[in-house]
Amino acid sequence: MNLFDKIQESKTFLESRGIRNVDVGLVLGSGLGKLVESIENPVIIDYQEIPHFSASTVESHQGKLIFGRLGGKNVLAMQGRLHFYEGYDMQAITFPIRVMKFLGASTLLLSGAAGAMNLNFKKGDLMMITDQINLLPDNPLIGANDERLGVRFPDMSEAYAKNLQHLIKETADSLNISLKQGVYVSVPGPMLESPAEYKFLRKIGADAVGMSTVPEVIVAKHSGMQCAAVIVLTDECDPDDLHPINISEILAIAGKAEEKLIALFPEVIRTL
Repeated sequence: MNLFDKIQESKTFLESRGIRNVDVGLVLGSGLGKLVESIENPVIIDYQEIPHFSASTVESHQGKLIFGRLGGKNVLAMQGRLHFYEGYDMQAITFPIRVMKFLGASTLLLSGAAGAMNLNFKKGDLMMITDQINLLPDNPLIGANDERLGVRFPDMSEAYAKNLQHLIKETADSLNISLKQGVYVSVPGPMLESPAEYKFLRKIGADAVGMSTVPEVIVAKHSGMQCAAVIVLTDECDPDDLHPINISEILAIAGKAEEKLIALFPEVIRTL
């Protein structure tokens, strides 16, 4: 079965469960799943129930698709995402984004956890992604292109929509939420970077480093969706003063910072 037909099969299944007329897609990353508690009248489905979806294997990712009302709009949220380091290919990682598009979503908002390489940023800060660098060893658009899904050569001059960035910044200011801005680089993982790697990533222009987000944004842009992303900076990656990483601490920092995202995203969605 080709990709288009798989998308249609997933779409039909989700519509049979009452999921339709989606306005906004949400991707919630590491330690950031509680935002779904703000979704009204939720329809909750495990990824494993949905045809052609893959199961998340990361402990902090719930692996549930949640549909309901948030900020006065119909939202479809991924509570947990898939990663390249889990062994999934790019088609599996980005498949839910394709389905969101065919269910009606024209906007994709993403969150996640990342390491701060910009020395002016601190753990616990929120950073709005203004641009991205793809250092993953694969790309979800490689292979024959199906024009029903998007154009052969999608333009990435504005991977993150400037109008959405402006709206997010205005909303954050109105809520007295401090919001950093910077470039995100995606790497394969799952190991954290060495001091030399942090120096390299900073030299090529990245402010924060993570292991996700970029594939989803590539596919969303290919599909004609507008994207924005706000990430939590969970650790400080100073190559000259680097300390061992404690994953439990990272998740705790993400959970605490999520309170700001829970305030921010619904207001952004309400204003769309």
